Amino acid sequence: MSEKLDFDVAVLGGGSAGYAAARTAAGAGLKSVVIEGADELGGLCILRGCMPTKALLYISEVLHLAKNAGPFGVRVHKAGLDFKRAMARKNALIREFAENRARQLQAGTFKFIRARARFLDAHTVALTPRQGRECHSARAAAEKMQDGAQGTDAPCKPRRLSAKHFVLATGSAVAPPPLPSLSEAGYLTSDDALALERPPESLLVLGGGPTACEFAQFFARVGVKVTLVQRSGRVLMEFDADAATEIERVFRREGIQVFTGTRLLDAKRKAKLKVVSFERGSKTAAVSAAEILFALGRVPNTTSLDLGKAGVQTERDRIVADEFMQTSAPHIYAAGDCTGPHEIVHIAVQQGEIAAHNIAHPDARRAMDGRLLAEVVFTEPQIAFVGLTEKEAAARGLPFLAASYPFNDHGKSLIMEAKDGFVKLLADPKSGEILGGSCVGPLGGELIHEIVAAMAKRMTVHELAAMPHYHPTLAEIWTYPAEELAAKIPWR
Repeated sequence: MSEKLDFDVAVLGGGSAGYAAARTAAGAGLKSVVIEGADELGGLCILRGCMPTKALLYISEVLHLAKNAGPFGVRVHKAGLDFKRAMARKNALIREFAENRARQLQAGTFKFIRARARFLDAHTVALTPRQGRECHSARAAAEKMQDGAQGTDAPCKPRRLSAKHFVLATGSAVAPPPLPSLSEAGYLTSDDALALERPPESLLVLGGGPTACEFAQFFARVGVKVTLVQRSGRVLMEFDADAATEIERVFRREGIQVFTGTRLLDAKRKAKLKVVSFERGSKTAAVSAAEILFALGRVPNTTSLDLGKAGVQTERDRIVADEFMQTSAPHIYAAGDCTGPHEIVHIAVQQGEIAAHNIAHPDARRAMDGRLLAEVVFTEPQIAFVGLTEKEAAARGLPFLAASYPFNDHGKSLIMEAKDGFVKLLADPKSGEILGGSCVGPLGGELIHEIVAAMAKRMTVHELAAMPHYHPTLAEIWTYPAEELAAKIPWR
């Protein structure tokens, strides 16, 4: 290009993916800028996703343990929850996390601009103030580039900014409801649920994914009557059926009413309650509650970008990118929830880093490795997997052997009264290489990292079985399915 551009790399979005991309690009010596149009800094994970939900879930685990301390010989008199204090603790934690991310953005070796961006052409975006708030001008940002100064310029009119490359990391938003009547009846989003000042007396959760399951158990454990309604035949469809069956069993034991295999028909208000009717098999049913939590997923936050003017292809608003995180416009990359396919923060960070690396080093490109894909659901028991599930391996026609072992026959988990769930390993039937692992059980999100490490080094079940494990620990449970599989697969 003959004309002088303002930046080498412009990153649209300052969440986890955007920050990772900007830090990597600037670290490679590229003149970089982050443009963030949200009113709050931090991104979904910090503000309304991973961190606040896990803070609340841990509180509910402490409460649940106190209420069920009898088997340990511990007497707890009328354990209860101060909901306002619990939410205040969550808010304080999130404020600290968000302030830290704001400091990182404002003190980075890249420029930081508070404005909304939309493409005018393949290399130019228009910057507009954030609903009357202040924004940086591209000229002022360029002037401050040499000394790294940050700050807020005076209110500005829409301006233009140009860049040789872009990384799109604009995240996602709550999906629209599938029924217009849901809007008429009124519902809570996950964002709303995190801002409640008091819990509702009863709650109808629509959805069966990780967000729906985590919120359902949290509210049930703090004393809310919870009903969960899921469209598909079971909850957590990305996991194997045995994992879903286990968590549904635990939910029902804890008083959560679970309906699966449903089709929503209508929603309405009836006195002080909200009523949702649905079809299940050949029957029609209706459930009422004080509040409805709409947890049927999120959608890419891309509609305001005018991506067509930049030549970026989308599918249902999701930015199409290859394994190098490159879009249909060769100079534009994407990372995080706006491109997917997995809305997981550590994946978003990897995508951002890979996008920026490939911009900086086009002759030594890196690709995303889906082999080590991991996911955790922070219910109790926690549910986690890495690599292949049985469901995915069968769908892809891949040969495998599987073995599992239950926590109700494991020493450390019996000591903890953590008897729900199991661990499972998948291995190549010829080489014994570990292809995947699943854990439904205590601290499953921590335990799964042993299999992440094993798979990263392409270990076999023979090597895992032979690796010393301290006793008694939760981690040693992995040796049991490893030993079972090792006995079936010849050592090579």
